[in-house]
This record gives sequence, C-alpha cells and structure tokens, in this order.
Amino acid sequence: MAMPWPLYKHIPLNLSFKATSHLLPMASLKSFFLVFLLIAVSSILKPACAQLSRNFYRRICPQALPEIRKVVRRAIRNETRIGASLLRLHFHDCFVNGCDGSVLLDDTANFIGEKTSLANNNSARGFNVIDDIKSAVNRVCRGNVVSCADIVAVAARDSVAILGGPDYPVLLGRRDARTASRDAANNNLPAPFFNFSQLLSNFQAHGLDLKDLVALSGGHTLGFAKCATFRNRINNDTNIDPNFAASLRAGVCPASGGDNNLQPLDATSGRFDSVYYQALLKEKGLLHSDQVLFKRDGSQSDRLVQRYSYNRFAFNIDFSYSMIKMGNIKPLTGNDGEIRLNCRKIN
Repeated sequence: MAMPWPLYKHIPLNLSFKATSHLLPMASLKSFFLVFLLIAVSSILKPACAQLSRNFYRRICPQALPEIRKVVRRAIRNETRIGASLLRLHFHDCFVNGCDGSVLLDDTANFIGEKTSLANNNSARGFNVIDDIKSAVNRVCRGNVVSCADIVAVAARDSVAILGGPDYPVLLGRRDARTASRDAANNNLPAPFFNFSQLLSNFQAHGLDLKDLVALSGGHTLGFAKCATFRNRINNDTNIDPNFAASLRAGVCPASGGDNNLQPLDATSGRFDSVYYQALLKEKGLLHSDQVLFKRDGSQSDRLVQRYSYNRFAFNIDFSYSMIKMGNIKPLTGNDGEIRLNCRKIN
C-alpha cells in the first residue's frame, strides 16, 4: 500500500530536525515523527507479514533491543565506517529472497552463499559485529530467541540513529533462512554502474517504487566506495563535475591499479545527513548509479533529490518509511525457517 504523496506536504519546505527548534520543542518533534511513522507502519503491513510487530520481543526478551544498540554503539565507536557496513548488510539481505538473514550464511556442501557474489565479495562487512550481537543477545535473553534476520534489521536502524539519522521503528519477528544463493544475489543486487531504468526496474521487482529508490539511495550518505566501482564514471561519464573527476583520477583512483582504494561516498561520510543529495545537484555523485537520480529533466526523481537536499526532515521521514517497507520484503514468519544459534550456519 503506497503512502499518499506526500503526507507531510503541509510542513514548511525548510523544515528539518535541526531547524525546527523555533517551531516545536525537540521532544514534540520526535513525538510527531514517531506518530507519523507508526501511521506509516500500519499502511505497510500486509497479511503476508502481519506477524511482524514492533513489540515482538517485549515479553520474551525485553533486553534484546537495548543490548543490540549497545554492541552497535561500541562497534561504531571503534570504527565509524562499520555503521555504513551494517546498513548495507540489511539492504543486501532484503534484496535477495527477502529479509531472512541469508546474507550471513557461509558456504556449505549444499549451497554457495551470497558472500562471494559480485556485490558482496571482498566488500560486504560487519559479519563479526553481527556475531558479537548474537552472542550478547543470547546471553541477556538466556536462550536463542532473537533471529539473525531481526538482528541485521535492528543493527541497520541503530547505525543510522547513532550516526545522526532517524530512529525509526523496526518491525520484528523475522525468522532465518536455511539456505542462500550466490546466483540469486548476482541476479538481484543492483550494481554501481546501473542506469536509472535498470535501478527502477530492480527496485520495482522487490515491491519498491521510485520514491523508495531515491530515498533509500540516501543511505550512501554513509560509508565509502572502492575505486573499482567508480573508475569508469570518473573517466567516461559526462554528468560529472570535471574538477571532481580530475581530483579523483589524480588521487585515489588512477587509470590502473588501486582498485581497493576507498573514497567517501559524500563529504560527510560518517554522519547521516543530506549532503549526499547536495552533491548530486553539483554532479559530484561518486557512483554512476547515484548521479543518474538527478537528470536535470524536471522528473519526479529530480524533484525528490532537490527536496531532500534542503529538507532533511522530509528525507528522514521518507528514508524511514522506505526502510520499514524494505524490511517487510518476504520475511519468514511463524514456523518457516528457523532461529539460528550461529548466524553463519544453519542449525
């Protein structure tokens, strides 16, 4: 079910979390934000995922969510970049056969998993943090009651919140897959060289729409990309600031070599903000798949990029809604799947 476009249309265009202190007390603003998202949650729920609930662990382990946040906070304190990695894990989990924790599985004699897929091999990170969370949660819950799929979803949200983004509600009660597929990952995860039509088709295949595409791409406000993922862009794309491209060619991404050299995805890669969209307006998107969101043709995509670039409140709301929506892609519930004791292998 789509959210009416847009529910916040009467909010002043310059409204943002930082800029609203003169309009609303921060506590009131946060309450409004939570109520807004709870309305959004009710619009997302479908019969197939009706067993997901914000309060799923309230009775069986009320300590679970605070413990997850504690471990995520400690991990980010040790390495800020890990927050982006945990967010990316959730994306890559949900886009391959649903949000079922399959991205975490190591290869077995029966299947080749997702970790060695084109998008994940030597790229996906954060598995050790998920292991740490699982051990900590099992300890405080005195048993194996929290799924790895839920841990991935909550760790992504906590990373966003800790790094300055919205603390959106996460629906819980997912169970873990008993298999994984490298082929499915190769066929479902969008590539950094995708054009706009390919990106939109990919998102639509997962029940997401154009607004979700633009909002969720804002996750690239956090983290880094390897030279190999943007070398072609800085050498061949025309929709790129020439000085920006030249600085990258002369620095972290030469014509040959340095494939694994890292470049921040935006100028504030350790803070969840709207600088990513501001960069797109200046044709300084690092990845080809980022810059195609702003085409200078007056399209809906252009309008969303422009809006998010100056209205962080709108971005936070839409990002939160789209994350909740993405988190509901084909979850395993009830008696389907299992709750893994070790997130890397089936029970």
